[in-house]
Amino acid sequence: MSENREAKDPALCGLGGPKAEKCVSLALQGGGSHGAFTWGVLDALLEDGRLAIEAISGASAGAMNAVVLADGWRRGGADGAREALATFWRRVSLDGRMSAFQRSALTRMMGFWYDDDSPGRMWLDMFKRFTNPYDTNPLDMNPLRDALGDIVNFENVRACDDVRLFISATNVWTGKIRVFEREELTVDHLLASACLPQVFRAVEIDGTPYWDGGYTGNPPLFPLFYGVGTNDILLVQINPIERRETPRTARDIADRLSEITFNASLLKELRAIDFVARLVDEGRLPGDAYKRVLMHRVEPAGFLDEFTASSRIRPDWATISTLKERGQAAGRAWLDAHFDDVGHRATLDARREID
Repeated sequence: MSENREAKDPALCGLGGPKAEKCVSLALQGGGSHGAFTWGVLDALLEDGRLAIEAISGASAGAMNAVVLADGWRRGGADGAREALATFWRRVSLDGRMSAFQRSALTRMMGFWYDDDSPGRMWLDMFKRFTNPYDTNPLDMNPLRDALGDIVNFENVRACDDVRLFISATNVWTGKIRVFEREELTVDHLLASACLPQVFRAVEIDGTPYWDGGYTGNPPLFPLFYGVGTNDILLVQINPIERRETPRTARDIADRLSEITFNASLLKELRAIDFVARLVDEGRLPGDAYKRVLMHRVEPAGFLDEFTASSRIRPDWATISTLKERGQAAGRAWLDAHFDDVGHRATLDARREID
């Protein structure tokens, strides 16, 4: 975690405006339609305006939020970013401007028309265990391709040198994380980062197949350690690490396994951050050579408690709107509680998370 760059004027740091007082990097988790919670958090931060954003890492829905935000900012600053995020989430909702054919394809593939506990849902889950997208989706349809292509100007994103972007995907052949940077991003990179292998075919980039980045970096933190001036990383988390209840139904067990799986890489990186911080504090590593990361977190606890992991595949507009409102509330609450801490102290106790 070496290389501390000289701090910039916050108003000139990354995506910052005249109100910017401090600078952070953002780390955005993926989690299907729950990414609308992150949209709400981002909307609150952009509306407040006191935090400039130097870099963003993301996986899956977090990657999409990051890229849409950068494109919107390039077009019209903070207001442009807020408008772009609203347009994107409205478009990808089932009530948005997808064609009837696209909506039909998406609902058939994801099973949106079933309630979590319905017999239809249980049948669908069993069916998916014995099928694959190469058989059930022979035309490789992905409605997100058209939505992203219509909404995001990727040339604009690649030219947005005010912010660094780091988008994760999982190399199918090696099982290792691959982090793509802003200068190379296309629609395929975002589709790779959000490619659930039970639903979509692996996305090939330069001949290599990729699956969802959440399996190996949800979100990746390590790119934010190097070549980024700010020491502060704000994690927007949508997959709870801890649940104080034992799942007993098949659906609850599957939900909890999903949360554990998509948090595993994050916990490893928090462990590394805590390890280096302890060595620096104990004088066993030189503080001028190793970056002491200040971690912060907007977490879903208290805001998403009634949303199960399986509800990540429910993108109806009512659900997305509720998630966005919860995210706004969480973002504003975090700003009220911790804005003064940015630049001075970590507000996420990494050691508590890993013990």
